[in-house]
Amino acid sequence: MGEPPKSTRFNSISLGFKLSSMATLILNLSPKTLHSSFFPSPFPSLSNPRTTATTTLTNQINFTTLRRRRRRRILTVRSSGDRDNNTADGPDRLISAICYFYPFFDGVQYGKYVITQYAPFQVLIQPLVPAIRVFKSFPFNGFLVFLTLYFVVVRNPNFSRYVRFNIMQAIVLDVLLIFPDLLERSFNPRGGLGLDLVMSLDSTVFLFLLICLIYGSSSCLLGQVPRLPIVADAADRQVM
Repeated sequence: MGEPPKSTRFNSISLGFKLSSMATLILNLSPKTLHSSFFPSPFPSLSNPRTTATTTLTNQINFTTLRRRRRRRILTVRSSGDRDNNTADGPDRLISAICYFYPFFDGVQYGKYVITQYAPFQVLIQPLVPAIRVFKSFPFNGFLVFLTLYFVVVRNPNFSRYVRFNIMQAIVLDVLLIFPDLLERSFNPRGGLGLDLVMSLDSTVFLFLLICLIYGSSSCLLGQVPRLPIVADAADRQVM
């Protein structure tokens, strides 16, 4: 048998990278373990009372210091993030608004049933057709945009937290597209009830992406902080 076409291989690589990204997001939700030196020994030495008392006092001091450092760090991060979110300037708003087109362009194919059946959606999508064609012209474009946004912007502290948070929301939203993609690859019905379910799923995903695009972009242009359902908490954990 011959080699699979390049578009299929690119899609498989992009799918695999999104799977690894989803696994990273899930793993980052687990709490960090404390260093063993901050915990008192469950079996203190009974032969030397002075050593036991000194160890207990040292552990108490370490607990107090750790608690103070944590409280100070949490207060600093929250106050800094709130200040950055509330004082976004013009360029930050524009960049944040544009980033929400990325998951929409990457998942616009899910609207094939809605767009063909309802004329208002055709009118709404028509101005975006040239940009969508450029985005879809090379199968690897979505993957390259993913890498650029994540490693060049989200992981770059030179950008404000407002920009990095919104871009991370767009990235997480794009990663979530892996689920309907996997369902279509697994079943791919040709007719009957299965096809009706796939059409309903695709239309729901498209409408969700469209709502996220309108809500996210308009909120950013107004200088507000859009918090998309499902993805906002994951984006918060990734942006420090």
